Amino acid sequence: MGYYLNPEDIIDIYRRETVKPYFVDKTEMLNELIPLVEQQGSYISVTRPRRFGKSVVAAMIGSFFGRGVDGSEIFAHLKVAGNEDYAKHLNQHNLIYIDFSRDVANCTSYEQYITIIRKRLTRDLKKKYPDAEIDDEDSMGAILRTVSLEYHKEKFLMIFDEWDYVFHKDYFTESDRGKFTAFLGDITKGRAYDEMAYLTGVLPIKKYSASDTMNHFAEYNMANSDMYSAYFGFSEGEVDELYQRYLKKCIHPSFSREDLANWYDGYRTDDGGSIYNPNSVVFALTQGKIRNYWPKAGEYEELKDYVLNDIDGVREAVMLLAAGETVKANISEYATTAPVLKRRDEILSAMTVYGYLNYYDGCVRIPNRELREEFDRIIQEEPKYSYMRELEKESARILQATYEGDKETVGKVLAIVHTTESPLKAYNDEAELSGSVKLAYIAARNKYNMEREDQAGIGYVDYIFYPHNRSDDRIIIELKVDDSPETALQQIKDKNYALKFQGKIGEEPKTTGRIILVGIGYYRKDKVHRCRIEVL
Repeated sequence: MGYYLNPEDIIDIYRRETVKPYFVDKTEMLNELIPLVEQQGSYISVTRPRRFGKSVVAAMIGSFFGRGVDGSEIFAHLKVAGNEDYAKHLNQHNLIYIDFSRDVANCTSYEQYITIIRKRLTRDLKKKYPDAEIDDEDSMGAILRTVSLEYHKEKFLMIFDEWDYVFHKDYFTESDRGKFTAFLGDITKGRAYDEMAYLTGVLPIKKYSASDTMNHFAEYNMANSDMYSAYFGFSEGEVDELYQRYLKKCIHPSFSREDLANWYDGYRTDDGGSIYNPNSVVFALTQGKIRNYWPKAGEYEELKDYVLNDIDGVREAVMLLAAGETVKANISEYATTAPVLKRRDEILSAMTVYGYLNYYDGCVRIPNRELREEFDRIIQEEPKYSYMRELEKESARILQATYEGDKETVGKVLAIVHTTESPLKAYNDEAELSGSVKLAYIAARNKYNMEREDQAGIGYVDYIFYPHNRSDDRIIIELKVDDSPETALQQIKDKNYALKFQGKIGEEPKTTGRIILVGIGYYRKDKVHRCRIEVL
């Protein structure tokens, strides 16, 4: 067996995953790949943020299809064993498996890097196919074609993990990166020996592939498609099962199932299904602690200057996102293929691909508390976000005033937020006023789940705040434009919005604090915010 050709250690990598206490069986993905292998010539790129299980899935695919190992002991107990073509494909394919980040840390140039990879693969091929007339000066694609032609049309299934490693190293030039994508294109594009090529990493191919070098790959990322999403995150049902395993392991659980949802849920598929960050869920369960496990990677650095320099007004969008708002965005076409991002939607698209945002139903949003903390960290560190830091102070004041029933202070802070030159100068109608209210209450986002237009009672409440701690006060806010705050309060009562806090019949309420009703009336003529507060 070779280093890249039918490597024996790949199954050991996957086996270690399957015996971990919080392993989740994702082998149903193989049911989707088997038909592609049978039809041959399929090229798939699945890119995801760091720590979304990409390498584990790649190891799973290699362990199942690759020759030279026996995966029956592992896969016989997993879901793929029910596939009618299971035995036909289990360990029956020549596998070329390259992790482009492995054992190349000492390289200082592209030529050194690619030479190591070429030598390893060429050595493997010469060892397995000793009678092939391999010319070391040929391209890698030509060498593979020679082997295939001289050995009865031999076929290869290829897996490329960490394909974008070279794009994160300073010593690789733009020219080097072009050479690398040309290298990948040479061994895959238009080659009869390819059964399937599967590529994964963080960065999308199209952004860094010159011309049509890699346009034969079907690309699936966080922005353009949710195909295969179920295999790179945890569903509600999977997290339910994992949490039950956690409860069996510990006598005194330190967090609830709801905590997992609040911190790590929030990614949505096209059909509205939930996707949790898998790495963070496993870390929380393993370490018994809820906290921010988001990897401090460099992708945001690539985008930071665009945001701080307010390219196409994107800074306003980021502020609204940090406040918990959704922001309309057109990312139906993946726009970050441009070498320089010039439009707001291009930047939001890139943030979606890197996992900082979730795109659903025409809007982007920060998916969960873990990512909100990342945005908070960025805002606290960057001088150009001084406006948001001042907003945080005012927000703490309005939240305390709400608890104390201080309607004058609530109205004053709302006026400050609503009339600030930037980013709220466009707020005039009810929808825009609602956005300014969310910004005004930004300090509440780490104590509450702040839901907008949530169904409650016999209608939809403008804002309802669900506390994380059971004993904390609950808050309901209703807004009216050119109408009185008394009318807003009466609507809360008439439509029984507070029933939302009671839970199901026969269950104890999940929260026990006071229910604070806030009615806000904004009059466009005099631009005055009037407020009334009651405790229900």
